[in-house]
Amino acid sequence: MKDREIIITNYVTAYNNFDVDGMVADFDENIVFENMVNDEVTMELNGIEEFRNQAVQAIDLFASRQQTITKFIHNEDWSEIEIEYFAVLAMDLPNGLKKGDELDMTGKSIFEFSENKIVRLTDIS
Repeated sequence: MKDREIIITNYVTAYNNFDVDGMVADFDENIVFENMVNDEVTMELNGIEEFRNQAVQAIDLFASRQQTITKFIHNEDWSEIEIEYFAVLAMDLPNGLKKGDELDMTGKSIFEFSENKIVRLTDIS
């Protein structure tokens, strides 16, 4: 489980540093990513290139962003982290949020593993 904590911590550190290559370093080529809000899937990406492209596009949205891991939960094939999330927007968004607005929320991420590679990542807020 310690290896998973290192892999997950490296992912979160890379996310906070806008380091897309670091984010995908431990991904399986066929990674599946889902973002869920209120029990509904708001985004699904299939494969490392789709994830990489989305991650690069998302960089421009934020002046800063910080995920802080508050808890690890491990199971046989997956690990879950609870996070505190804070970000400052770098541009206006179509949903009405404006440049400079702050996002402050909690959530969790579930990382599914196969042979020490992340094969599925689900972000839930």
